Amino acid sequence: MIALLQRVTTASVVVNGECVGAIDQGLLVLIGVQNEDDVPTAKHFVERILNYRVFADQDDRMNLSLRDIAGGLLLVPQFTLAANTKKGRRPSFTSAASPEHGKAIFSRMVDIARSIHPVVESGVFGADMQVQLINDGPVTFILD
Repeated sequence: MIALLQRVTTASVVVNGECVGAIDQGLLVLIGVQNEDDVPTAKHFVERILNYRVFADQDDRMNLSLRDIAGGLLLVPQFTLAANTKKGRRPSFTSAASPEHGKAIFSRMVDIARSIHPVVESGVFGADMQVQLINDGPVTFILD
């Protein structure tokens, strides 16, 4: 699994002209599900995302997590994160999960996050999505 975390002041996802998820201050996380990923991997990533310290404390140091600030979490599936770009001019998606497996793991990840965090929104797996965000900082991290 690959997660691209972006600290945001606001973010939203639109599908077919309809907003399907939006948050204020928090994290927009693009999720790439790979072949070997399973439910324990999804649970591990949720815990990691919720506890990753990317928000400023009173001394302006990144010491606070999403949980600490009670911020929003917007999870967006993005299979292109699983691309192998090491050779050539065209990405290879051999390590990306099949659509069925990817959807199952992503859906489970959203369920896990919603069961332990109060503000969780998500994009739609397999949909053509428009993602809008204001990256705060900018602060962006890759977790894998």
